[in-house]
Amino acid sequence: MRVRTYLQLFCLLGLGVPAIVAAQNQSAWVSDQFEIMLRSGPSTSNAIELMLGSGSRLEVLERDPESGYSRVRTAGGTEGWVLTRYLMGEPAAREQLEQLTEELTNATTEGSSMNSQLGAVKGEYDKAQSRIAALERDKSQLQSEVDEIKRTAANVLSIDSQNKDLRQQLTDAEIKVDILEQENADLSSKRTRNWFITGALVLFGGILLGLILPRLRYQRRSRYDSF
Repeated sequence: MRVRTYLQLFCLLGLGVPAIVAAQNQSAWVSDQFEIMLRSGPSTSNAIELMLGSGSRLEVLERDPESGYSRVRTAGGTEGWVLTRYLMGEPAAREQLEQLTEELTNATTEGSSMNSQLGAVKGEYDKAQSRIAALERDKSQLQSEVDEIKRTAANVLSIDSQNKDLRQQLTDAEIKVDILEQENADLSSKRTRNWFITGALVLFGGILLGLILPRLRYQRRSRYDSF
């Protein structure tokens, strides 16, 4: 029975030695999860009030260089003493890393938001450029239409001026025709009057001859009768 027990112990020792050696060959790091004791006084004999984890923010109220302790107040309002060598003037590297990681995450989020805003602004800019190009085309077309209207208006003004000249010439011609017609009417009236006078003179001469010729014949006959 005792021999059997010895054999079991030997087997366990034989299996345990390689495991211990293997564990000694592995790498390991000191954990950054660290806790310090908040005591009621500046010595190890005082009672422990709280266990403070690494990264806890404390307000230093008093330092005791002789004991190596500092009186502090926690964020919850608890006061006590901790070893001064465990206090730092800035947060631990892990806390700073977490803060930097959070800031980087926020910056990345803000960067994504800014990229989205930039994309939206670029889209609006492209739309504005398209509208500007369309307005430029419309402006060019309108300018062409305005130029055509100006040319048409110039032609209309020229035609209107020519029409005015022609109307003036027509008016002058009508005035000349009226003058000629008046002159013609005057000439016709004068000619009629002359013909009337001439006819009257001829008639008067005929009457006068009709009166004179019988008397002349009578006188001649009387003269012949006297011989």
